Amino acid sequence: MLKVNEIFYSIQGESSFAGYPCVFIRLTGCNLRCTYCDTQYAYKKGTDYDIPTILELVGKTDCRFVEITGGEPLLQDKTPYLAAALCEAGYRVIVETNGTQNIDRLKSPVTRVMDIKTPGSGESEKTDWMNIKRLDARDEIKFVLTSRADYDWAKETIKQYGLEGKCVHFSPVHTGLDRTELARWILEDQLNVHLHIQLHRILWPDKDRGT
Repeated sequence: MLKVNEIFYSIQGESSFAGYPCVFIRLTGCNLRCTYCDTQYAYKKGTDYDIPTILELVGKTDCRFVEITGGEPLLQDKTPYLAAALCEAGYRVIVETNGTQNIDRLKSPVTRVMDIKTPGSGESEKTDWMNIKRLDARDEIKFVLTSRADYDWAKETIKQYGLEGKCVHFSPVHTGLDRTELARWILEDQLNVHLHIQLHRILWPDKDRGT
C-alpha cells in the first residue's frame, strides 16, 4: 500500500518535459520543510491505495506520461515498485525527489529529477551528496533559487561537482526571485543551464493544487 495525497491530470511544468500532458501521482509525506514549500497539504493527508488501484486510477485517461511526486516519494518503501509497475504497463515515468534519499532505488527507465536544496530553502544541509555519483544520462537536476546568493551557490555547486554536462534547471521561487533578473544572470555568466519557470503557476495562477 502507498499513501496517496492526490492523482490528477494536468500539464507537466517542472522538468525538460514541461508542456506535455501528464498524470501526476502525489504521494503523502515529506522529511523537509522548505521555506517556500507550496505543497504543505501533502505532509500528512492521504488515502491508502495498492498498486493495482493506482494503475487503474492513472488509466482513466489516455495519457502515457506519469510523474510521481510529493512530498518526498522515496520516503515510502513501495514507491520503486509503483514506478516499475508503471513502466511495465507502458508508461513513461519520471520521479521528482528532494535529493535526501538514495535515488538508486529507482531503476531504469525511470527518469529521476533531483532537487538540490539551496541555502534559501533552509534545508540544504540535508542533501545526500552521494546521489551526484548515482545520476546517469537520463536524469535531471533542479535548483530552486530564492536570491542572488542561492544563484551563486548553485553555480559553484555545478562547478564543484562537475555537473556542467548534466540537464540542470534553475527555477526562481514563484513569489520571490525575479525570473527576468535570473535570466540576465544566466546570460551574463554564459551558464549551460535551463531557465525553468513553473508553467502551471502561469496557466492556473489562482489554483493551489491539482494543476
